[in-house]
Amino acid sequence: MIETASLLMVMPELVLTAGGLVLLMVAAYAGDRTTPAVSWASVGVLIAAALSLNGLPTTGGSAFDGLYQADAFAGFAKVLIYLAAAVSIIVAPRFFAQGGALRAEYPILILFACIGMGMMVSSSDLLTLYVGLEMNSLAAYVLASFMRQDERSSEAGLKYFVLGALASGILLYGISLLYGFSGTTSFGGIAAALGDGVSNGELFGMVFVLSGLAFKISAVPFHMWTPDVYEGAPTPVTAFFASAPKVAALGLTIRVAIEAMGPAGMAWQQIVIFVALASILLGAVAAIGQTNIKRLLAYSSINNIGFALVGLAAGTPAGVAATMSYLAIYIVMTLGSFLCVLQMRDKDGNPVETIASLSGLSQSRKGLAACFAIFMFSLAGIPPLFGFWAKFLVFDAAVAAGLTGLAVFGIAASVIGAFYYLKIIKTIYFDEPAAEYAPGGSKVEGVIMTACAAVVVLGYLLNPFLDSVSAAAAASLF
Repeated sequence: MIETASLLMVMPELVLTAGGLVLLMVAAYAGDRTTPAVSWASVGVLIAAALSLNGLPTTGGSAFDGLYQADAFAGFAKVLIYLAAAVSIIVAPRFFAQGGALRAEYPILILFACIGMGMMVSSSDLLTLYVGLEMNSLAAYVLASFMRQDERSSEAGLKYFVLGALASGILLYGISLLYGFSGTTSFGGIAAALGDGVSNGELFGMVFVLSGLAFKISAVPFHMWTPDVYEGAPTPVTAFFASAPKVAALGLTIRVAIEAMGPAGMAWQQIVIFVALASILLGAVAAIGQTNIKRLLAYSSINNIGFALVGLAAGTPAGVAATMSYLAIYIVMTLGSFLCVLQMRDKDGNPVETIASLSGLSQSRKGLAACFAIFMFSLAGIPPLFGFWAKFLVFDAAVAAGLTGLAVFGIAASVIGAFYYLKIIKTIYFDEPAAEYAPGGSKVEGVIMTACAAVVVLGYLLNPFLDSVSAAAAASLF
């Protein structure tokens, strides 16, 4: 029998499920003319889901006999997920208006993806992990190919689906190995089995599970889908992929590493260190030759995931707290960057994605140029912007955990990565002007973009609050 306490703990997912199903019926019977209303209603559902996190039933406890965990860690991650999802819904209409391709299913798919992501960060069992991950992935495959008439979008959806199926197979194989050698699918049971010593079977299971999760966070060497999908998918969808699923997948990876594989820390720590180093290096080097802004931001996301994994590699409460703070700051920088990309339109209003088209932008669109510069400097980790603080936190946690070499490598690679961010700023402010962009056509986009820039510039004022909630989130795992 399902207990009332368990239902209260999963209230965010229940709100999203009910809201998504109702809006799906509205879209099915009333058609695409309801798209604006469905979009704003979806934002309202996300706000309601976030508000339902505020309460004792959702801040601590295990639901459904240990399948689902409601704690501060999950709550922190879900707030970031809902924020990124809401922004991705709000900025979509203007982008799709040019091709008339926005349908009422778009915000509903994002709601269903959020249900899966919520289950991911709250999972305390391998079964919940897989169900949540696949629910998010199925919606994401459709979103990637949402512009059916666009060959790039269709190609992005197909590539994402094929490689996602491969990653799911790898993950399932790892899950089967862990279950076979530990005799349980619960994170607590797996931790108890690993505490008695790590067998070869359990070690292989850990490697396969972490490999499957590495695909979801687009970490090297499972990053190959990221540039093509980011470039081909509609820009609002790319902004969504670069933010919300990243938080969910990395949150899930942290929970699996700490709660399920905690006793085998020396084993998984080596894997995470390698993945972090490879992601930082490839993300820094591969982006240098890019000419498409979305592909460049794809490699930037790989690079940033590497930095976030530095905190996880520490394996300490301070390291996990640093990673969560990094994710919060990364979400703001990434959403702001893609809002700038959405402003890149030629005089006819068609989207433009080449970096060369930004030449001389500072002379025609001073506000947009300033926002671009703020986000690029912050992503590069230039003080005193908020992006510098994010990197400082993970490096500090790594040094405190004795991983000084990892921190030194990360700092050195930051210098390489700064090159391509500064190249964009140089193009905007110092190159000969290219054809002018169309005037900014959305006040909502402008307000959100300005708000993100303000957070990046003045974010240090939020440090006491961010530090406290990140520490509380990390403490709930240990």
